[in-house]
Amino acid sequence: MGKLRKKHNWRGRQQSDPQQAAEEEKTDVVVELQDGARLKGVDESNALVLPANKANKKKSSVTKVSNRKPLTKKQRKELQKVLERKEKKAQRADILTKLAEVQIPESEIKLLYTTSKMGTGDKIYQTKHSLDEIKDGDSGPMISSVSGANRKRKWKVEEEDEEEQKAEESSDLETSSDDDEVEEEEDEGVSKTTELAEAKETAFPCQEDKHGVKEEQRKAEQDGKNNGDQEKIQTKMLSQPAIFIPVDRKPEIQEARLKLPVLAEEQVIMEAVKENPCVVICGETGSGKTTQVPQFLYEAGYASESGIIGITEPRRVAAVSMSHRVAKEMNMSTRVVSYQIRYEGNVTSDTKIKFMTDGVLLKEVQKDFLLQRYSVIIIDEAHERSVYTDILIGLLSRIVPLRNKKGMPMKLLVMSATLRVEDFTENQKLFRTPPPVIKVDSRQFPVTIHFNKRTPLDDYIGEVFQKTCKIHRMLPPGGILVFLTGQAEVHSLCRRLRKAFPFRKANTSTGEDEEADTSEAMRKFKKTKQKKNVSLPRIDLANYSALPVDEGDEDRDAGIRDEEDEGSDLDIADDPDNTGEKADPCIPLYVLPLYSLLAPEQQAKVFSPPPYGTRLCIVATNVAETSLTIPGIKYVVDCGRVKKRFYDRVTGVSSFKVSWTSQAAANQRAGRAGRTEPGHCYRLYSSAVFGDFSLFSEAEITRRPVEDLVLQMKDLNIEKVVNFPFPTPPTGEALVAAEQLLISLGALEEPPRTERVKEMARARLSCPITPLGRAMASFPVAPRYAKMLALGKQQGCLPYVIAVVAAMTVREIFEDLDRPAGSEDESAKLTQRRARLTQMRRLWAGQGASLLLGDLMVMLGAVGACEFAGCTPKFCEDNGLRYKAMVEIRKLRGQLTNAVNSVCPEVGVFVDPKMTPPTEHQVVCLRQIVLAGLGDHLARRAQAEDILDAKWNNAYKTCLMDDPVFIHPTSALFKKLPEFVVYQEIMETTKMYMRGLSAVEAEWVPEILPQYCHFGPPLESPSPWFCPSDGTIKCHRSSTFFRVAWQLPAAEKDYPDGLERYKLFSKFLLEGQVCPKLKNHSGHLLSNPSIMLKTWAKLQPRTEAVLGALVSKRVDCRDALLTVWKTEDKFLLWAYCQWLPESMHQEVAKSWPPI
Repeated sequence: MGKLRKKHNWRGRQQSDPQQAAEEEKTDVVVELQDGARLKGVDESNALVLPANKANKKKSSVTKVSNRKPLTKKQRKELQKVLERKEKKAQRADILTKLAEVQIPESEIKLLYTTSKMGTGDKIYQTKHSLDEIKDGDSGPMISSVSGANRKRKWKVEEEDEEEQKAEESSDLETSSDDDEVEEEEDEGVSKTTELAEAKETAFPCQEDKHGVKEEQRKAEQDGKNNGDQEKIQTKMLSQPAIFIPVDRKPEIQEARLKLPVLAEEQVIMEAVKENPCVVICGETGSGKTTQVPQFLYEAGYASESGIIGITEPRRVAAVSMSHRVAKEMNMSTRVVSYQIRYEGNVTSDTKIKFMTDGVLLKEVQKDFLLQRYSVIIIDEAHERSVYTDILIGLLSRIVPLRNKKGMPMKLLVMSATLRVEDFTENQKLFRTPPPVIKVDSRQFPVTIHFNKRTPLDDYIGEVFQKTCKIHRMLPPGGILVFLTGQAEVHSLCRRLRKAFPFRKANTSTGEDEEADTSEAMRKFKKTKQKKNVSLPRIDLANYSALPVDEGDEDRDAGIRDEEDEGSDLDIADDPDNTGEKADPCIPLYVLPLYSLLAPEQQAKVFSPPPYGTRLCIVATNVAETSLTIPGIKYVVDCGRVKKRFYDRVTGVSSFKVSWTSQAAANQRAGRAGRTEPGHCYRLYSSAVFGDFSLFSEAEITRRPVEDLVLQMKDLNIEKVVNFPFPTPPTGEALVAAEQLLISLGALEEPPRTERVKEMARARLSCPITPLGRAMASFPVAPRYAKMLALGKQQGCLPYVIAVVAAMTVREIFEDLDRPAGSEDESAKLTQRRARLTQMRRLWAGQGASLLLGDLMVMLGAVGACEFAGCTPKFCEDNGLRYKAMVEIRKLRGQLTNAVNSVCPEVGVFVDPKMTPPTEHQVVCLRQIVLAGLGDHLARRAQAEDILDAKWNNAYKTCLMDDPVFIHPTSALFKKLPEFVVYQEIMETTKMYMRGLSAVEAEWVPEILPQYCHFGPPLESPSPWFCPSDGTIKCHRSSTFFRVAWQLPAAEKDYPDGLERYKLFSKFLLEGQVCPKLKNHSGHLLSNPSIMLKTWAKLQPRTEAVLGALVSKRVDCRDALLTVWKTEDKFLLWAYCQWLPESMHQEVAKSWPPI
């Protein structure tokens, strides 16, 4: 122990339990040295400060002393920025509420558009495309410049919020860590925010990882990808340099263009066109898409090489006017911007932009399926869903990929005014990859919609009149547009409004006061009226309430009392005894009609400003919905109805019916009021009725016969029409009916008759076209009329057939003189014109044989007389003809004459203005030609057994209907009542009336229309005979017509196929009727040839020898026999020798065959 005691600090080494001592020493003892360094730990030699056992040391027991370095100036600034951002975030709610107070409403934002990114090189289209896909998830992405930019901005703000929130959360979690670590985190946060801002400026926003290393790796990968994409884009751009064709426009034109909404979308549209073969552009009427999109494409170089830009319009007027407008805007001649419509055009070799009707392009597809002249095709007004538009879209959806495969790229643009694009984008049969949809916001001002509380079902025209009077008397200045259903309604309302508010150049007042009105404006109006002031009163807008007056509906809710309404001028025409049409010349109304049959110069009046001091009022049909944009309209009165032609698929009866319109059409009508300023639309039906409307109008192809389309498509070698990619396919029944009609007309081959029903049904829908069908397809008329043209060259009837077909194709050649008269003078004038027209109809119908051609003879006479007189407006007006229709007939005659000459050059037909009337023989021939074309439109006069019911008096029965049909009183055959007639069509009005009648003879029907007849067995008397002219066996057979089984006279027909026919042929052969040389041997025959027809003929071997030889080679006519003899000259020799004595065999063998 002595040695141990001598050692240094021996007492400290003698501790029995060092762990217990360490626990006792757990006091917070910290030795601070002068240099301020923290004591991290001690060795075993310092037991006073810390126990020797290091395993049980706890770091938390030591209070850490911070060693903070002073911040540099740069760090201080960055930290200050972080703190400022946190303060801003805390105050963001207050800032947002303050911003919301001064924010522009959405309705005004829609009116703004931006051109800030034009020419910067950024791809607006791609960014919006991806955004919309993420946000909406639609198959066809919607692209809109205004809404897309707003969404992008909002998305960026949300991303920043999330990033800052994450930064806050991470800092809150780590506040207990060292101050050094806090500083590092703040430095990283500053750098991250700066990097994030840079990344957002250059690339699409993306979320950050919490770990810096991972974030840097991902950024590096993204940078690599972006660089790779940029390199790919650069290589593409290098291979296809951008083209710009300068256009020298006038300054005023350029200024007007800049105000069009579509101009803000130029870069979006052109990027979409460049990157997609097909693009759908959706923009309201008035957005400028029709005039500007072709100019965008021209400037982008799509017409710089050999290709041209083609634009199709559903209406001829639109094609002509648009070509003139675009030529004027581009400051170019009509040689460069041209049009082509059915009868005329100014297309030259220099044409670069071509406007045309869709029918014209369809004809070009028949000649050149790939449309190699065109680099871009624009289908305009696709929302109207006309038949030819649907067919063109289906064809072009196949032509565009074919062109791209062949290295001749072509672009397709479909432009529509409504947002119903699902038929194009979601139809996988049409477009395998959905085309992008670019929405162009129109320059639309807000339109207030006013519904009626009650919906008038009967007198909606009276309701329209009352509403128009109210608007005119009480509301501020602005044009009124009234929507009605038809021409007669338009004229009727125009007369009533002109009578109620007459417009004259020198307006004079009567000085009589009207009924009292409580409003201040009406009192002022009465004062001005007493002073004989002829101009419109100065309206004090302060006296008007914010809500417009609407009778009995929203205005009552706004506090306008019913008593005031009852005593005011607004209840005009409420009393049925008082129609309210008292002349009020102090408030002149400039009333104009507008409908499709109106003369072009009359249609143009709606675009010119009204006379000074008057209010414009246009009474229109649905032609003003989308086709025309009329300036100055502030009020729209919508009756909610539309007149459409409906076809009965079974009977073929066409009728015009007034039905409710669709919601899309009603919204289009309302939109007419918001073109130049905020407007109002008064709907004369309740909101509940509006809710029952169909969303969109049905496509025309679903409610009309399609035989003309099927024929055109068969001519394009599309045999299986069922598989064609229609945007909206017609029904299967319509396609089957069309093919059956074309088979009966001889345009398609009849399908082979097999035992299996499924195979027959399949074959019926894929019948190939015949040579006659190809000739018929080249005529631009319906297949029935084309068949008449194909048969017309006999007996010199072709000029007459062309004139009749032209008149039948152009509808309504006579003026409607049955309309109600507005005054006694007008009534007397109408009576006089009706008498004149009746007299001329009788004259044109002729007498005797000519009269039996019926209404078609009247049409032929009218066309001939009009051409003879030079087709002047005066002649047409004097004789009750519609000048516009006669001009169209003249053009169609020229077109049909050219088409006939191209099919049959040897005919050499020409349009003769001095055409003489047809002879009696030619009239008979014309009647037979008409029967061949209109065979399924045969009608028979009601028989005695049918007349037991009174409704069948003077009625006719058709093969397709059970109801009676009648001859119209204006028809040339009204008093004749022939047994059989053919009709052009049946129109349903008060009764079912046949139009376009011609009388036919019963014996013609089985001869000319065998495909519609059922023939009985051959008649025994007269017995069958051999026809020397054609070498076949003829007989008489009884017949009935179609499914109605009308008994027809017995007709001379070929003997039906079968064994009996071979027996008859062998009999006539043995008698020497088939080969005259065999007549010399007829006297030496061992048996009478008539035994061939006996039931016991088999008992004689010689009969079986002849019959067996004929049946084996299928010889039942002279032509078949001669054909066999060309290859086998000893055919029938042995069998014939069986009928002769053996002594004559050698003589017969020398002269065989007996030709």
